[in-house]
Amino acid sequence: MPLTTSTSGDGSASALPTARISRKPSEPAASASVPDASAPFTTFIERYRAKLRDLFERRVDADALNAQRGLPPFLLREIRDTDPLSVYVAEEHGGRGGHIHEGLAMLEATGYESLGLCLTFGINGALFLQPVGKYGSDDTKTDVLQRFLRDRRLGGLMITEPDHGTDALNMRTTFEADGERYRIHGTKHWGGLTGWADYWLLTAREQTAKGPGRDIGFFVCDVTQPEQHIEVEEVYENLGLRIIPYGRNQIDVSVPQAQRLEPDSTGIKMMLDLLHRSRMQFPGMSTGFLRRLLDETVDHCRERFVGGKPLEAYDNVKATLAKMQAYVTSSRAMSLFTSEHGGTDRDLSGMSLAANAIKTSVTDWMQQASQSFLQLCGAKGYRMDHLAGRATVDSRPFQIFEGANDILYQQVAEAVLKQMRRAKESNLYRFLQQDDLTARAADYFRETLSFDVDLSLPQRKLVALGEALSRVMSMEMTIELGERGYRADLIEQALTEMHADVQELVTRFRTDGVQGLIDDYRASSDWLQFVQARP
Repeated sequence: MPLTTSTSGDGSASALPTARISRKPSEPAASASVPDASAPFTTFIERYRAKLRDLFERRVDADALNAQRGLPPFLLREIRDTDPLSVYVAEEHGGRGGHIHEGLAMLEATGYESLGLCLTFGINGALFLQPVGKYGSDDTKTDVLQRFLRDRRLGGLMITEPDHGTDALNMRTTFEADGERYRIHGTKHWGGLTGWADYWLLTAREQTAKGPGRDIGFFVCDVTQPEQHIEVEEVYENLGLRIIPYGRNQIDVSVPQAQRLEPDSTGIKMMLDLLHRSRMQFPGMSTGFLRRLLDETVDHCRERFVGGKPLEAYDNVKATLAKMQAYVTSSRAMSLFTSEHGGTDRDLSGMSLAANAIKTSVTDWMQQASQSFLQLCGAKGYRMDHLAGRATVDSRPFQIFEGANDILYQQVAEAVLKQMRRAKESNLYRFLQQDDLTARAADYFRETLSFDVDLSLPQRKLVALGEALSRVMSMEMTIELGERGYRADLIEQALTEMHADVQELVTRFRTDGVQGLIDDYRASSDWLQFVQARP
């Protein structure tokens, strides 16, 4: 498939020769006025993009900015004046309606300019505003959501603890009733926006006579109130995403009973609904980021000459660009899927397969695209103030937070094997043919996946199988995008690239590897003793 198209900075398809918006300070930027909640979404998003272009292309040095700590106050203030977070809030509380596709489009526009700022808004939207809007009491929603928009506040979520990251259900933070309030005690860390957020969703287990209970409670904490103040014990020197503060927080607060979220059934199911919805919205962040990397890489490969010809003339570079272009297409396909399946009107607690496949795939692509861009840029990309190096360190934690990708791949495989047991089907291809998430994509692997699966696999095999299955699901979503009328050449290219990835992953899955660590590996392993003297 020849490289014929890409995406421009404003999101529209264009020929590759004009793929990147020129960033010359002398060029005037489109004016951006503050939108209102009733404006058509096309008007809203164009005004928002114009404001981002004005700020990141003319008024700040974006490269230097993202290598520093924090954000200039005027930058966040002016961006918030366009009300980007209103896309997550219902109309009755002053927002645009909480439509999932609007949130994804806002994240995509933000991610094109700054991954750190995009994650900041993703945290606010998916991990605070959406759960509060869905599960908060009427009084809490009216008070918190309206003040959030009116007063330009920030919110986040605290789940992770120093000894309980992946093992979140065993968290040690506890709560207990205290009259008409709840007392919450514990330690949380790695909450994005540590020390910045005005509101936090705190997670805790009920303290009982026998110790912490099994279920999870969620509480809205307003740190501007003295009895709800959270002490920041340490601010971490995080390697990437430097504009976002992270740290360790000591929790000793008292919150009104009305500020506890109200689950439909259990707190654990509410947490799964929240986390799955958040994972399904990762394509909003990844698409803008991947488009930016593609545009920058194309520009570099046309301007950089090696051996008398531009980098893009080399066959291996063409293959790299094709893969990066495929990532953009498939990431967009996942945005389409989330727009129609990830709304807050749905219970996503049982949608682990789709959520985990989406999150793992797009975050792996983010890191792979960053590594490709850095490799092609060479030494100059290995600088804190260059997009290539910064993108590499900034995108890396996306493969870790909200569920480490290797664990999520294992969960994908385990979920599929569980369904196969229920269906009494051992042949992987036959099973995938019958599943809505893989039915059409499975036809690309009639021979590759037509084998019986051992339903009791070791963990490393589960991880490899889960990764392959996640890519098959991404192909299914890409096929759906193509059937809706998306550009056929881009769809074909994406499917070709994903097909090759699955073939490679299945080969790895079916190949026996090293079984484990060799004990006492330091003994008899000094190469110097084998040096032979020259005659």
